[in-house]
Amino acid sequence: MGNIASALTLQSNETALIQELQTGSEEAFSWLIAHYHQPIYSLLARTVYDQGEAADLTQEVFVKIFRGVRGFHGESSLRTWIYRIALREASNQRRWWNRHCGREVPIEQTIGERDSGAPVRLVETLVDPSESPFDAAMHAENRARVERALSRVPEPYRTTLVLRDIEGFVYEEVAEMQGISLGTVKSRLVRGRALLKALLTSPRAAASSPEVSGFALPLGEEAP
Repeated sequence: MGNIASALTLQSNETALIQELQTGSEEAFSWLIAHYHQPIYSLLARTVYDQGEAADLTQEVFVKIFRGVRGFHGESSLRTWIYRIALREASNQRRWWNRHCGREVPIEQTIGERDSGAPVRLVETLVDPSESPFDAAMHAENRARVERALSRVPEPYRTTLVLRDIEGFVYEEVAEMQGISLGTVKSRLVRGRALLKALLTSPRAAASSPEVSGFALPLGEEAP
């Protein structure tokens, strides 16, 4: 009963939030941005070719949400709808990139500047500030290896991996977001995980670091 009551509360809260958003509530939209900005940015940074564009693309996603929320009728959860918009923007950006650039951007790319003027690299945003300096260095190196390997996994396998194994969406949500069947989701995961594992265990990848830890990416096939 507790789980049912919790689910009903969440559904009720989401319905109320949607109603506030549809009436143009600035407070509701501010909460939405605060709650979803970082997850959407992380998703886009992992699924577009030019990670430097992720911040601008994130802003564009929220513009689309603001303009489109009045037409949202609850066919899916609000979160699923938001991520679907983000994935569509990422797909559009990848198509543009393929037409105009057609090159891969490294994970070490600068994505901004500190107040001091020093550059901020994408890989540095993955470090947990609560870790010790030694653990942070170890985990940053391992995360960087995984991110580099992940960036080399071709679409559509990479996006499916990000949604399921990093963002933690269930199979049904991933299928709905990408507009594919459950069977296709599972097939892409098996293939994507195999590709990622091959990249991480290749001699060239292994030379930089013998372990991959501190980054929850299951590489084996999961049961449905």
